[in-house]
Amino acid sequence: MPELPEVETVRRGLIPAMEGQVISNAAVNRPDLRWPFPENMAERLTGKRINALRRRSKYILMDLDSGETLLVHLGMSGRMTISGVAVGEFHHPHPTPEKHDHVVFDMENGARVTFNDARRFGAMDLLDTATAEDHWLLRDIGPEPFSNAFNESYLIDRFRGKNSPIKTALLDQGIVAGLGNIYVCEVLFRTGINPKRKAGQISAQRIATLVPAIREVLAEAIESGGSSLKDHRQADGKLGYFQHNFRVYDREGQPCQTGDAGHVIQRFVQSGRSTFYCPQCQR
Repeated sequence: MPELPEVETVRRGLIPAMEGQVISNAAVNRPDLRWPFPENMAERLTGKRINALRRRSKYILMDLDSGETLLVHLGMSGRMTISGVAVGEFHHPHPTPEKHDHVVFDMENGARVTFNDARRFGAMDLLDTATAEDHWLLRDIGPEPFSNAFNESYLIDRFRGKNSPIKTALLDQGIVAGLGNIYVCEVLFRTGINPKRKAGQISAQRIATLVPAIREVLAEAIESGGSSLKDHRQADGKLGYFQHNFRVYDREGQPCQTGDAGHVIQRFVQSGRSTFYCPQCQR
């Protein structure tokens, strides 16, 4: 499932082709993805200008001049790719339509943006822009990790008395937006915190170290175009490459990068997900 860096990478890639541009034609090629598309979605998008292209947690939000906002969730295998116009350093002709091209945006500037989703775990919805934050998918999400609202005092307060493991707490979208399994593993390694430790039993001083570490890891991943393990592609079709910088994730049985003899990355299942860590370095 794409995490914040992957979604932010896609958003940034779409901006040159879509932000400030008119959707000359929107084609919706099936009735649903994870849930049904909004009624008359193609008609409600066609002819509308995209005033702004935002991200909230793991969702892309396209604010239209009609007063509606298109919410896009990539799901497990969703991709948004651009063709037909030079954007930055790439230019791709329109490809032959594929079986899983479910929504296609032809832009007035000649760009075509295609939403392809083989597994159909993605989703789209149309919201009233003025009340978009009240949508059931957005209303309970915590602060963005790069925002001023996400700070040391806030995180210390949210973790006070919390009995769940620290990794589970960081994956809670109500506490902080956009973090997923990969980047939480990496953050906990950099801060030396054992993922099994209960959040409420970790000192305030150690909790405070999580805030800059979260920002550092996410910023590095965004700069690298995200992590391409299976399905993630940037808007220009390129792979992300942060997976080459993993220090613990997906490195079971490999030596810890601290170089200390006998330190080996281990894996265990936690809340149904694989957790990778160094038991010697993380306490």
